[in-house]
Amino acid sequence: MDADFLLIMKMKQGNDEAFEKFVHKYYGEILKYCHYRCFDMEYAEDLTQETFLRFFSNLSDYRYKGKTKNFLYTIAGNLCKNFYKKKKDIPTERAELEKQSVPSTDLLDFVLDRIMIETALKSLSEELQEVLILFYFQQLKISEIAGILNIGVPLVKYRLKQAKKHMEQFIGKSS
Repeated sequence: MDADFLLIMKMKQGNDEAFEKFVHKYYGEILKYCHYRCFDMEYAEDLTQETFLRFFSNLSDYRYKGKTKNFLYTIAGNLCKNFYKKKKDIPTERAELEKQSVPSTDLLDFVLDRIMIETALKSLSEELQEVLILFYFQQLKISEIAGILNIGVPLVKYRLKQAKKHMEQFIGKSS
């Protein structure tokens, strides 16, 4: 039996330990994903928590099909899209950046890198952003990305190629 299937069955029965194991298993991946999407750790934490809250609130209706991680990424992706509709800036204020525990000597480089990364990612279409983040930052396989986005492997490969090409052009212009 699949470990997720057993955890979900236990969670549906109200087993608190199963909830903790489930969150522990996926929290880091979803947090990292949200952070790459919104560039603000505080919002990323909120979005991650909201992802799990939404998953758990609909747990009784959830039908296990072996793609629990994909479902969590879908929820998180939708929340991140809504985040962008509400907020368009990144943390550049010194107080916000210091919360991210960056040594002060590297603060300027950190700010410039964050601005460059966000600007480059925002220059991509949403579809290309999604594939690039899942492949490079989440280190998911192309087949996993296809499953998460409900698209074919050839389309993932195409989008990844287009995103790389666009990023190379963007970085070339910025240098």
